[in-house]
Amino acid sequence: MSDHDKAVRVRISGKVQGVGFRMWTRDEAVRLGLTRWVRNEEDGAVVAVIAGPDTAITTMIERFRRGPLGASVSAVETEAAQLEKKPSEFRISR
Repeated sequence: MSDHDKAVRVRISGKVQGVGFRMWTRDEAVRLGLTRWVRNEEDGAVVAVIAGPDTAITTMIERFRRGPLGASVSAVETEAAQLEKKPSEFRISR
């Protein structure tokens, strides 16, 4: 990863499962040039690790606060994540 790239782990809570949140996240991340993954959690939250330029990550975090149509986001928590190398794609994980 370059000095201008970073990775962030994001946990999104609220009504975020059953509304296409993972597919929406993948589509938005790809538009922004971000990589890594998104998955549903057993407790009803969605967790994503996003990697890429600071500005794209900031934009994605802002988009997480709104979510896709049908979602009702109550909280977005972020923490720095470490990656050995930048992945080449964004995927939905199970």
